[in-house]
Amino acid sequence: MTNDNDHLPTQKSASTAIDSFLDDLNKTPVPFAGGQGGRLLFAMDATASREPSWDMAARIQNEMFEATRDIGGLAVQLAFFRGFGEFKVSGWQSDPKAIHRLMNGVFCLAGQTQVEKVLKHARNEATRSAVRAVVYVGDCFEENLDHVGQVAGELGLLGVPVFMFHEGHDPDGERAFRHIAKLSGGAYAHFDAASAELLKKLLGAVAVFAAGGRGALDAYAKVQGGDVLKITDQMQKGG
Repeated sequence: MTNDNDHLPTQKSASTAIDSFLDDLNKTPVPFAGGQGGRLLFAMDATASREPSWDMAARIQNEMFEATRDIGGLAVQLAFFRGFGEFKVSGWQSDPKAIHRLMNGVFCLAGQTQVEKVLKHARNEATRSAVRAVVYVGDCFEENLDHVGQVAGELGLLGVPVFMFHEGHDPDGERAFRHIAKLSGGAYAHFDAASAELLKKLLGAVAVFAAGGRGALDAYAKVQGGDVLKITDQMQKGG
């Protein structure tokens, strides 16, 4: 399924501080105790409109690791886009401090969304490293939905659900995010600047799914209830 014309990111070092840090992470991944754990691709829109919530997401990602500590742990690959076609990914990390440092080193920059590129990278990565789920956090959508939907469907066939977290109230973004979630077998959730606690619970739920599968997610949802149950319901109903 890999297309040489996808223009997806490489993990080669470059001259900027961000590229150097990414390269260091890729060369020195932090292993799991026992060497096992789920793999979750955490992708974020880092265009200018997301700047107010970027710091909140950086803090909250720690919850993902906490939620999976007792069921085998979690490895995260961070991906983000911004500016004029800039798209970067980290190596796989199970150390929340390493991911936190990386996110703190990123600043938002005006640009167009690149959701299709994110999903193509996830599809290609899934064929190499057994990605179990994708989280995408963004506030709008500026691409061809049919093209992006095709890749979302391919992820669904691979058994890699995409969990679309939508910030704000852009109706076109909501429509697109819901389609992507449905086609991939994932779920859609809305949040805003006042719902940090909700976002923590929902990200924790996806992390539990990535680390322990559907059974672990169902058990987590029974304890958390509320909005977490809505995620499991969407997955059961196909959106």
